[in-house]
This record gives sequence, structure tokens and C-alpha cells, in this order.
Amino acid sequence: MPLISICIPAYKNAEYLSRLLESIVQQDFKDFDVIITDDSPDDILKELINKYNTILDITYIKNKTALGSPANWNSAIVKARSEWIKIMHDDDWFNNEKSLSSFAEVAKTTNADFIFSGFYEVDIQSKERQQYVISKTEEALIRKSPYNLLKKNFIGHPSTTLIKNNRQQWFDNNLKWVVDIEFYMRALKGNKKFYAIKKPLVTIGINPLQITKQVFRDPTVEIPENLSLLQLNPELLKYYYAYDYYWRLLRNLSIRNFSELEENKRATSVIPNNLNRMLSFQKKFPLAILKNGFASKFLMTTSYLFNKK
Repeated sequence: MPLISICIPAYKNAEYLSRLLESIVQQDFKDFDVIITDDSPDDILKELINKYNTILDITYIKNKTALGSPANWNSAIVKARSEWIKIMHDDDWFNNEKSLSSFAEVAKTTNADFIFSGFYEVDIQSKERQQYVISKTEEALIRKSPYNLLKKNFIGHPSTTLIKNNRQQWFDNNLKWVVDIEFYMRALKGNKKFYAIKKPLVTIGINPLQITKQVFRDPTVEIPENLSLLQLNPELLKYYYAYDYYWRLLRNLSIRNFSELEENKRATSVIPNNLNRMLSFQKKFPLAILKNGFASKFLMTTSYLFNKK
């Protein structure tokens, strides 16, 4: 069995997938296989993959009906037979020929079962590139509680991760906006065995067709998903950075009435009392004040101190 399965949920774009496959071919570490699950409506990706079959150990599955994200991610992962899962979205790629060997070295020499690296983020249109590597302070926040990922997703996109293939449940098919954060929180709750590689090993391609771009600030998506996150983690609002996250959610979506939460929640969701109290407190102030950075932080902290009791 290979040490690593590179799992690629693919959809339509042959140019992106070709770039990723080329970066895989260039890796100096070779103990891996590739699993591609294809959501495309045609055979354009199949034709591309045929060119790599003699170079790479590829398992290709054409989905009979499109699964969508993240179901297509899970479809690739569950077919893996390796010890480790390296999910790579088709618009991302490895930075250089030693990227995979750097992941593998940590997998072999530590007791970590959840590994992630730094990354570059590149806007496909503007070509603007930014580097992100987790700091010691940010790593300490995750070790203190994975709920602190709601301050900022310090781990990054799923393509930054290498995860031990011993999980029974991977990404939640019902989520789009908080799907990666919810999985990381679940995977790391009570688990300190993670390792952060403090150098960028992958590049994340950012384009306007990504699902997170399409659902940004959409209350019909963000509200029900974040209420589900609260229902799964009822203690969440006891944590300062999580409280701040939900404070900003209500403010940024301009939620001013309880009815707006009720209208957008899922039938099985329950709106917790401390979230209702947060909204009641926000309603005392105009949105203009809430959107002032200093004022909002002061008011949020005041609300948190009274509400966490």
C-alpha cells in the first residue's frame, strides 16, 4: 500500500487539473497513488487523465451524477487505501518537487495524525500572491482550543493538510461555508497530535467560481450553517474568539431582528439563548457604531463578559 493517497475532487477545468498533475509528477517522493473523482458533465478531464496513466498510479472515477462539494471530496477520500490522505483541490498545486517529501518526513518521524503546512494564495485573475505561515502564537491558540480557529482559519484550505486515514467521518456534506473549519474543529477536539510545517508547501488558487466566493455574505447559507455549528458545539460561545466570530456574523449580515434568524435557520436548529442575548445587545446600537472597529470590539467584549455567565 502507498504511504499517501493524493485525493483530487475535480470539476470541469482541465487547465487547473493539468497544472496540479504536473506538480505531482515533479515530486521527488514517489510512495503515493492518486485518486480523482470527477463531477464534470463531460469527458474533458478523462481525456486529460489518460495522458498521465502511464506516469502516475491513478484511480479515476467519473461520478454518474454530480455530487457537489464537499460530497465529491469525501467520495475521493473514502476510496483511499493508504495510511495518509493528502486532499488536493484541482485548482491548487504543490510549490516544488520537495513538497510531498516534506509532508512525508513529518508523517514518518512524529506521532502527529494531523499535519498542515504554510501556503501561498494566488488570485488566478490578478496574479497577486500572498504567503501565509502559522506563527507560534497562532499555533498555541489552536493547541489551547480548536475553537480558536474561529478567530482565523490558521490551518488554511484543505489542500494544506495531510491527515491520517483513520477517520470514520470526514467533511460534512451539508456544509459549504464552514465545512473546513467544522472538520478541523472536530478532528482536533481533544487531540493535540497535530504538526504545523512552518513553510509554504502548496499554492492555493483563488478564483471567483469557488463556492466560498459564491456564498459569501449570503444569510441563507451562513446563518443555518453557523447555527448548526453552534448546535454541534453548544459550549462554543463561552470562548472569546468564537463569541467575536458570531458577533461579527450578526453585524456583517446586518441581522437586526430575531425573525431574520428564524427565517434562515434549518428546521432542526435551535437558536441558543446566549445568541439571542447577543442580538438583543447589538440592537441597542446603530449599525454604523457596530461597524466601527474599536467601538465594535469594546461592545463585543462587554457583551461577552455579561453573557458568558
